[in-house]
Amino acid sequence: IATFFCITGLLVTRWIYSGHFPLSDLYESLIFLSWNFSIIHIVPHFQKNKNFLSTITAPSAIFTQGFATWGLLTEIHQSEILVPALQSEWLIMHVSLIILGYAALLCGSLLSVALLVITFRKRSQLIQQLDYWSYRIISLGFIFLTIGILSGAVWANEAWGSYWNWDPKETWAFITWIVFAIYLHTRTNTSGVNSAIVASIGFLIIWICYFGVNLLGIGLHSYGSF
Repeated sequence: IATFFCITGLLVTRWIYSGHFPLSDLYESLIFLSWNFSIIHIVPHFQKNKNFLSTITAPSAIFTQGFATWGLLTEIHQSEILVPALQSEWLIMHVSLIILGYAALLCGSLLSVALLVITFRKRSQLIQQLDYWSYRIISLGFIFLTIGILSGAVWANEAWGSYWNWDPKETWAFITWIVFAIYLHTRTNTSGVNSAIVASIGFLIIWICYFGVNLLGIGLHSYGSF
């Protein structure tokens, strides 16, 4: 909870000093991602049997926050004036929903990874809990990702006259959406193993979309590159 308020304070402070919602570059998006992890960490505290979920969300928030403030990102710590493409009311809705979706999908995927690890130990009760939470968190993240992609399409049409341009970030976001759509479709297996494998693949796909594509430095999303 303390981490949540600290990150909230950081976001608000940066918002005040920059004059815009802090979602315009990699550093700000990582801080916001960490903030979303902390929210997901807090919610299960109102439920029973929440300890195993906290072991996923807490390290995720700490790692993301640590990476955001790491020396490699020092050059982008300073807030800059928004590029014209980002000076839109769609910025908050599109980017915040996408990152919130990523946060939920990453947490749910990590639970699926944990499910695969303990499957061979045949602890059926824990497996059921992991599958229960993984499915619900990923379902929520999938909804946010879907709305985020749709809002981005509307924004793109207003800015560039086309709903979809197949730039690297858009393409990998669509691939991410497809992977987790497959996860939801394959979850007919009562053991949850098949869908957990798909979610584990999705975990890697998200990071490729989030970081790997930025290394290319091309496309309509190149302003968010390293």
